[in-house]
Amino acid sequence: MSFPTFDDVVEAHDRIAPYIHKTPVLTSSFLNDLTGAELFFKCENFQKAGAFKVRGASNAVFGLSDEKAAKGVATHSSGNHALSLSYAAGRRGIPCHVVMPRTAPQAKKDAVRGYGGIITECEPSTTSREETFAKVEAETGAEFVHPYNDLRVITGQATCSRELVGQVEGLDAVVAPIGGGGMVSGTCLTLSNIAPDVKIYAAEPEQADDAYRSFKAGHIIADDAPVTVADGLKVPLKDNTWHYVSNHVTDILTASEDEIVEAMKLIWKRMKIVMEPSSAVPLATILKNPDVFAGKRVGVIITGGNVDLDNLPWMQG
Repeated sequence: MSFPTFDDVVEAHDRIAPYIHKTPVLTSSFLNDLTGAELFFKCENFQKAGAFKVRGASNAVFGLSDEKAAKGVATHSSGNHALSLSYAAGRRGIPCHVVMPRTAPQAKKDAVRGYGGIITECEPSTTSREETFAKVEAETGAEFVHPYNDLRVITGQATCSRELVGQVEGLDAVVAPIGGGGMVSGTCLTLSNIAPDVKIYAAEPEQADDAYRSFKAGHIIADDAPVTVADGLKVPLKDNTWHYVSNHVTDILTASEDEIVEAMKLIWKRMKIVMEPSSAVPLATILKNPDVFAGKRVGVIITGGNVDLDNLPWMQG
């Protein structure tokens, strides 16, 4: 298999530029003092559709030939990838078919439909999802765009760290959340080519730590249905993302549920920005491992801001 080059990342960035925001980098002197590091937050919560996934989805959609595009795109996702692919397909004027569990939040379903996505519901199990998706794919002939194991998607996600390196000089490390590994893989693709001395840390919930265990074991370990407040990080690594993680990541750090919620509250309170629980995991791991980051210039990728405002984690109980 041939993996993307940095030239592919540059091409992707040019291709998707009209459809994405170049997101800002924010800092907090309070959080710098608290961690002993200089933190630079890359705010993908301000991205189109509210998450970094628009980058990869747009690259996949706008990279299709007219012939393939005419049949549309399809995916299975209950979250930000469904929104992002629907957004990108809408911009290109092609159909987007999304298989979603019937238990997915109504707000997410409404948002997918708002972007023009066509939803087929399935039962909340992997078996049902795969069976339903196979039918949709066969009936429509649409192009499958996997949420994170698609090299076109990974190449699109790589544009985020390309922007970050251009916005902040002299980074020592970058920390990003890891679930299936799309953002981390994109970060590896960019930094291994243009900033190979920058260390890459992946941040993961303790209660969904299959990437951490995979990293330590040297092969993919997949959990079926982990439970964590960081709902965007429940999916396992796949072969393409494992390639990047196993070859380029310095370490995977984990945080408890309480640590994730506290980090999320800190960012909301001190930086006045809305971000989802998955995006708080990097700060939680930095706070937990001060010796790793003290005195360093650290890029922190805030991956998204699609949070249910009526069901915030500190409202539980």
